Amino acid sequence: MTPRFFDGIDWPQAWFAAVREQAQGLLAADDWRAQLNLCAVQAGLSNHRDLPLRFITQEELPEGEAYEAHISATGLVPTRENLHDFFNALVWLTFPAIKRQLNALQAAQIASLGIGKSRGPARDAATIFDENAALLVLADTTEGADLIAALRAHAWQDAFVLQADKFGRCAEVWCFGHALMEKLVQPYKAITAHTWVVMVEPAYFTWDAIARRAYVDAMVAQQLASQTLTTANYTPLPVLGLPGWWHQQDTAFYEDQQVFRAKRRN
Repeated sequence: MTPRFFDGIDWPQAWFAAVREQAQGLLAADDWRAQLNLCAVQAGLSNHRDLPLRFITQEELPEGEAYEAHISATGLVPTRENLHDFFNALVWLTFPAIKRQLNALQAAQIASLGIGKSRGPARDAATIFDENAALLVLADTTEGADLIAALRAHAWQDAFVLQADKFGRCAEVWCFGHALMEKLVQPYKAITAHTWVVMVEPAYFTWDAIARRAYVDAMVAQQLASQTLTTANYTPLPVLGLPGWWHQQDTAFYEDQQVFRAKRRN
């Protein structure tokens, strides 16, 4: 069988957990793009204008038309045969409400400001979310507050070692950005996500993965719709520092200040 561009992905890795289930059908199909569109139909996916969402080839994008504006106007997502666009499609299947809202934000900015050398702060923040976000879900308790405080202070040993037992019990991370997941196909220690923090009731951590993803999808989409998105919303997260996400997470690993950097003082 001819090798396919996604054959080298190590799917059991923790960072692919969010999209792993959606990927299985595409990997088994003779025509992954046809299967992708079948999944979109079955899920009833649509864009923010309620136009049916479909995945098309890059060649079908009209010349000179902005990618985000085209999705907004037509519901058609140009999708190249590469890892970057493959992961983007998987995120559409997994977190459709967030993707709808991000596209609405991006399209609105293009309509307002046009396409220039600079995206502008709001569109820039939406693009960063789309490409490189991780969703950090925390119980809205003292334990969750202590963990996010340590992460925001860049107290990496505290967050990842002293509080390691919280991950899976009252904290979890879903990779969202498709560029982030593309980088993690060949992981290296310095990969850092822009983290969006989601506070939830403790009962969330007793639900199954499908219910948790659906809740986060709806909640984050609502947050994005109700506030002005800026880059100040993000917390940096060296993802391979997450407990169990990498081998040899010893003291020396976290002392590498090229990756686990101290917080800048104003």
